[in-house]
Amino acid sequence: MNRLPVHLAALESEAIHVLRDGVSEARNPVVRFSGGKDSTVLADIVLRAFFPARPPIPLLHIDSTWEFAEVLTFRDAFAERYGFRLIVHVNEYGRAQSINPFDHSDVYTTIMRTDALRQALTAGGYDIIFGGARRDEEANRAKERIVSVRSASHAWEPRMQRPELWRCFNWRLKPGETIRAFPLSNWTEQDLWTYILMRKIEIAPLYFAHERNVVTRAGMRIVVDDPARMRWQPGETALPEKVRFRTLGCWPVTAAQPSEAETIAAVVLETLRAETSERHGRLGDNGSLERQKREGYF
Repeated sequence: MNRLPVHLAALESEAIHVLRDGVSEARNPVVRFSGGKDSTVLADIVLRAFFPARPPIPLLHIDSTWEFAEVLTFRDAFAERYGFRLIVHVNEYGRAQSINPFDHSDVYTTIMRTDALRQALTAGGYDIIFGGARRDEEANRAKERIVSVRSASHAWEPRMQRPELWRCFNWRLKPGETIRAFPLSNWTEQDLWTYILMRKIEIAPLYFAHERNVVTRAGMRIVVDDPARMRWQPGETALPEKVRFRTLGCWPVTAAQPSEAETIAAVVLETLRAETSERHGRLGDNGSLERQKREGYF
């Protein structure tokens, strides 16, 4: 096994500490798992933190019903391979109303992501929810503590967060409150990919360059994952192009980028040269991430 650089070893150690500390205080913990690179690395660290025991924390996936097919396949295979209990939740009201990213924009995110997550957390009675969000992803993420308190309605209030001096974490909860814990808070995108490379972590294939059917809209490349559900514009057609993703979300609102990076090493090099944020390809953010987080979005 490759020896980690000092800074990566420190980040891994911190993440393991947060996981063990949180689980020791939790009544009913869960890991938010999307099948993306961040949650996959977090799940891999869960395995390391509690080895040789089976992972003591289940994986929770919020299925928007517009997930990439390859992500769902990867999600199921990952959970089965490593012995995780997988919990999948869909907002059935939103599905019945045919809420979709083409017609409903932010309403879609609220109903199929935020409301669905709140439903799942309430139904499961989870008190500590671990997630793979990192502070460097976006300005509003940078406001988060590693151990972030949520109200009884799963709402986030930045002014109510607790100090974390000398990495001392306060896991105490009032009745109805929950905690979102982010063990990867201090990692960067470059840290994450270097760690994936050195630990040889298997990730979803969408992160690697491959020829895919692409439609270009407003300068953004949208991979048509399900042609039958695509909202085609007049005269529009999908053309093959070699692309990959830096971040994964729902396929109609997540842009790909041209790339030749077919290996993790090539992805690391490409990431080091990147001049834009990885969330630059999320068409659904639209500057509203703080509002979404205040309402319960992860």
